[in-house]
Amino acid sequence: MEESTTENPPKTFTCRLCGFSTAFTYYGQKPPNTRAIVLLEECFVTRDPFSPDKEKFLVLGSTCSLCKTCVCVGSDCSLFYTKRFCMQCVGKHLDQFPHQIQAELAKKSPKAAAL
Repeated sequence: MEESTTENPPKTFTCRLCGFSTAFTYYGQKPPNTRAIVLLEECFVTRDPFSPDKEKFLVLGSTCSLCKTCVCVGSDCSLFYTKRFCMQCVGKHLDQFPHQIQAELAKKSPKAAAL
């Protein structure tokens, strides 16, 4: 009997805004090998390559709750406020966010305030 050596190709996460791309190991709210951790959103997750602890992981990104675009967690690409929003949707709907969020974005950069 022959053993199957077929491996699953690695799954890749790519941010549609900045182009950041890397392999991910899990998509969902309950990363494997973790105890009682439930994330607030469906996320692309990978094992932390800098830690020998198998329970450590990194959240790479998620999908925008409005336009469904894949975005990384970088502050130039997305914002988490009860749900994940890409910065393009934040710009389009900025007036619908609380004033504190609007003020923080305005402080961050004049470009963000103009979105």
